[in-house]
Amino acid sequence: MTAKVAPTWSGMGNWLLLGLLCGLCVQPHARAQQDALADAAAPRVLTVAAYPAVDAIVRAAIPAWKKLHPDVEVRVVSREIIDHHTAMTTALSTAGNLPDVMALEVTYVGRFSQGGGLDDLSRPPFDIKQYQSQFVPYAWQQATNRRGQVIAVPTDIGPGTLLYRTDLLSKAGISEADLTKSWDDYVAAGVKIKAATGAYLLTHARDMKDILIRTGIQPGEGLYFDSQSNVLVSSPRFVRAFELARAVRQQKLDARVNAWSIDWAEGFKRGSIATQMSGAWLAGHLNNWLAPGTRGLWHAAQLPEGAFAAYGGTFYAIPRAAKTENKALSWDLIRLLTMNRAMQLSAFKSADAFPALTETFDDPFFAQPIEFLGGQAARLGWLAATKKINAVSVHKQDAFADEVINTELDKVLERGKDIKTALADAQRLLQQRAHR
Repeated sequence: MTAKVAPTWSGMGNWLLLGLLCGLCVQPHARAQQDALADAAAPRVLTVAAYPAVDAIVRAAIPAWKKLHPDVEVRVVSREIIDHHTAMTTALSTAGNLPDVMALEVTYVGRFSQGGGLDDLSRPPFDIKQYQSQFVPYAWQQATNRRGQVIAVPTDIGPGTLLYRTDLLSKAGISEADLTKSWDDYVAAGVKIKAATGAYLLTHARDMKDILIRTGIQPGEGLYFDSQSNVLVSSPRFVRAFELARAVRQQKLDARVNAWSIDWAEGFKRGSIATQMSGAWLAGHLNNWLAPGTRGLWHAAQLPEGAFAAYGGTFYAIPRAAKTENKALSWDLIRLLTMNRAMQLSAFKSADAFPALTETFDDPFFAQPIEFLGGQAARLGWLAATKKINAVSVHKQDAFADEVINTELDKVLERGKDIKTALADAQRLLQQRAHR
């Protein structure tokens, strides 16, 4: 029989040390397993950066999204429109705090389209060009840069319209035809309206410029630049826009209030504004919050002189540096918001977001009378305008060009600066920035 030998302290120490080392090896592995289980239990999150009322449209789509992806949460980060685009500019330039999906207003699409901050949706795995026929042509063009890359998906558009107060026109003995026959007739009608009612023709002479520079645009041209970055602001289109804006100011036909200001909203509420040229979406804003008390007093018409123009629009884009593992889900969400007939019509009915998806155009909702517009079936007119608006190329300097042109117009209106000189000065400044 072999005798049992008691372990020495040295041997026991070795066993204790070995056990401690093994424990150190096992514990991180166990913690990793626990972390993995926690990650698996936590819902995946898609972050969408938006602005009013796009944020509400995205939130309204979440129940439909949950049916497709019950394990994926959609989190909407909302800021006011200017703050939103400032934040998105910073996020793209620093590749920090990027959402999975960002909403973009059309004037900012050009600014972002020429850089490399957004995914090219024409490439795999998105391959959006197979869906091109489903979208309004001019909106598709706005999302396509000079390299043929599609950097965003249109979701709503803004066909231009002329909204006018029927009661004020009646007091002045003015008909819709008197307003719309030509731009000169429009200004002349404003003189009669002002004399008979004291109401202004429009809120700001700048509104005249904003619509006129959007009319008569030729294929391959944008608002301020052509497809080769040549500056267009000294063209007859801008000269006439400035001349008519000056005529409005000289005859004191504008209230001289800026869009979205308190005075602007009050002008609509008090009936001191007879007409407003804008996107069709403005009728919804007037009805819902700007001037609901004026319901039934407004009508909509096509723009004067047979003009057709786009005014506004919303797009969704995917930042190139966003989380790779979320991009397939981001694309699924964008497709739901932009290519799903029910979602597009829901946004149209709840938020007056005129759909960019052409398969919605046969819906009976377009022919329904609009109570705010005195029972007029105005959506049919806006739909007709949509089909006649030419595609307008976007440019990365569009937002800067807008600031330059507005500054020069103010010099014409406030200081009497010569129009051709003002536009020549704008032309020189924009030429310096065109290729940056």
